[in-house]
Amino acid sequence: MATLLEQWTGMAYSETADKGELKKLWENYFLKEKEIYAVLLKDPDNEVKGTVRDLAEKYNVDIMTMVGFLDGINESLVQENDIQNMTEDTEVSLNFDNEKLYKNMVAAKADWLYGLPEWDDIFSKEKQEELFKEQKRSTTFVREGRKIGRNEPCPCGSGRKFKQCCMGKGIYD
Repeated sequence: MATLLEQWTGMAYSETADKGELKKLWENYFLKEKEIYAVLLKDPDNEVKGTVRDLAEKYNVDIMTMVGFLDGINESLVQENDIQNMTEDTEVSLNFDNEKLYKNMVAAKADWLYGLPEWDDIFSKEKQEELFKEQKRSTTFVREGRKIGRNEPCPCGSGRKFKQCCMGKGIYD
């Protein structure tokens, strides 16, 4: 049986799903995600805890949406949740690091999230701009060495051609 995270990724990143349905899924997800963050950012020092099911009910979302949310916020938490093995009854925490969360939203190019007005009560406009610039600088890469050819073996070591593996992911750009 697939884990909750595997179910979410299979559904949200399906290559065989109807594109219209997938687009609708993501539009709905982004709206719910924004609502949850707006609530969390109103009281950023309050550690929200509960089971996956309890949090889904608290934020009025289905289980899969909550799993997607937990996947998205996990790297911004003070202590990451074990999302690989979680069930609906797994106790999770949403205790996030403010700066890390803001920077991760910038890295994800999620302007609907790092542009939420609730950030203004957490960071001054100057601090938000500073964090934004820090994040952008940290992801600016200088290419060194030669360019990888599309028909060469992928540098990740998968054994597949670069064009069939990581080329479209922008990892080695």
